[in-house]
Amino acid sequence: MDRRIEIIDAALNCFLNYGYSKTSMSDIAQKADLSRPLLYLHFKNKVDLLQAIYEHLMSHRPGEAKTILNGSGTKKDKLTRATNTLILEPWQKISGHPKSLEFFETCSQHNQKNYELFEKKQFKILEEFFGDKIEAEVFTLAANGAMDDLPSPAVLKKRLLVLVDKFSN
Repeated sequence: MDRRIEIIDAALNCFLNYGYSKTSMSDIAQKADLSRPLLYLHFKNKVDLLQAIYEHLMSHRPGEAKTILNGSGTKKDKLTRATNTLILEPWQKISGHPKSLEFFETCSQHNQKNYELFEKKQFKILEEFFGDKIEAEVFTLAANGAMDDLPSPAVLKKRLLVLVDKFSN
């Protein structure tokens, strides 16, 4: 495995279990089984690591969703798989840990530009799929709203399935 990815995974583990504010670069270095100076060769600080985690978890997802939506299958099947890729799978990776909520909020604060870019890509892909700007907008708002109370992955999956069912007729 790539050393950078090992560090990102170690940092994610620390942030989710101990909290962003209570995790030190030393904690991350220890979890990644490397020295602090070596860690600093890869990442300059925790904010840099947080951005790398976000990019690692999210940057490939719009492209994967576009491939799914342009592929074969029923409208419902494609929309279900794309929604799982864009929303459910990342949520499954971060939810259920002691500091999931803090991590989610910290990511929202420190990755606003990346989040907005992700949202634009997601919307454009859905607009192409639906062939209608308003329909894509309503679907996107509803899908994002399904996460407002930070539900368990099982609850989120049920909500997304209901949403997909309504939009795939």
